[in-house]
Amino acid sequence: IGLEVHVQLKLNTKAFCRCENRYGAEPNTLVCPVCLGYPGALPVLNAGLVDNAIRAALATDSKIRPKSTFSRKNYFYADLPKGYQISQYDDPICYDGHINIDVSEESGQANTKKIGLTRIHMEEDSGKSLHEGYQSLIDLNRSGVALLEIVSEPDMSTPAEAYAYLTTLKQRLKYSGISDCNMEEGSLRCDANISVMPEGSDTFGTRTELKNLNSFRNVEKALHYEIKRQIDVLEKGGKIHQLTLLWDEGSQKTKTMRSKEDSHDYRYFPEPDLLPVTVEAEDIERVKSTLAEMPDMRCQRFEKDLKLTNEEALVLTQEKEIADYFEAVNKLVSDAKLVSKWVQGEILRILKEKRLEISKFSLTPTSLAELLIIIQKGEITVQTGKALLDDMVENGKSATALIEEKGLKQMGGGDEMEALVDEIIKRCPGEVEKYKAGKVQLIGFFIGQLMKASKGRADQKTARELIQKKLEA
Repeated sequence: IGLEVHVQLKLNTKAFCRCENRYGAEPNTLVCPVCLGYPGALPVLNAGLVDNAIRAALATDSKIRPKSTFSRKNYFYADLPKGYQISQYDDPICYDGHINIDVSEESGQANTKKIGLTRIHMEEDSGKSLHEGYQSLIDLNRSGVALLEIVSEPDMSTPAEAYAYLTTLKQRLKYSGISDCNMEEGSLRCDANISVMPEGSDTFGTRTELKNLNSFRNVEKALHYEIKRQIDVLEKGGKIHQLTLLWDEGSQKTKTMRSKEDSHDYRYFPEPDLLPVTVEAEDIERVKSTLAEMPDMRCQRFEKDLKLTNEEALVLTQEKEIADYFEAVNKLVSDAKLVSKWVQGEILRILKEKRLEISKFSLTPTSLAELLIIIQKGEITVQTGKALLDDMVENGKSATALIEEKGLKQMGGGDEMEALVDEIIKRCPGEVEKYKAGKVQLIGFFIGQLMKASKGRADQKTARELIQKKLEA
């Protein structure tokens, strides 16, 4: 299995013109003579495209060519106005990279596998066709948007490995700030090449290509189906034809789209309107200085410096925004274990329930830190804090304000708690006698009654000490 991933870049403008790059605008409003392919309109390279290609190279341990060129890739699509796509062919800007993925052996042991990257090249996107009944509508807002195409070696042997590769690649791209990788908005798209061969052979079979897979799970499902289909054909004495296929989500089957093109079908030739791209050592250093810490390095730092477990560190570094949020809270609280527990437990729970990204979360790191510091000081219980957190998210009020408003401040061992304990002992004579007779585990019953009477405000350690003192007096 080899994968081709198209990544739409997080740039303000398109690859070769000044048109705005924005998802969701009215159709055909973010266009100009350049991205509409008008005769005589000349492209001008967006420098941000080159910087992002360098970022992608650094994030995937790829080599960077000092000099690369653009080519014209000729083919006819209704939503490709020029009749060709500006891309790179002979000398892509990045080559010979790799990423490591975690795979599980049959024994259940985790292992690391190196997936090679053939190339990363710069190109422009085509427009978008919308099919409604018997007509097709064209929106050219996407035409000319800057892309990177990341082509892997055929190093993956199972659909599970392909899934692991995609999730790891997406993570590194998001950490590098290249793209939001939102598959629903088309900023990450995947094509998969698959071939099978008899066990023991070292010659690849004829490949088919699965186009425009819109989720990682669909990539996995489509690969499972296509592997089985090819094996069935070969075992019945048939022949695999080089095809481009589509995945039909409804029938859970692949369908033929067209016969597969080879590179000569695209009639590549040098783009005459663009100069070669030159990358100096200073350019690489400049981009490198702005690159975020990669997830594997951040994970190691969390384990070493903050004394988190590997499992805790992996969860926190899965998404860059989650890791940023955790670190912002920890700077104020200075108790990594406590902050980790709350971010992984309560914060991720709320985000899942509300189907929110952390970037759109209303609770700031400062607000969560305020709540945790109050809990650290023993002013409220953990149980009260968890209930309070939901109110903070819903109402936007601070922990201090809600504690004051609801009268939630933790009850210490003063007169109020003593009066409640006396009342509980008075109304539970049977349990008191059993406790005195040796059934000491009933201390939990009395603590529970006190927590109920105090609406969770009683400090459990103080409560235990006071109840024991009263029962044994």
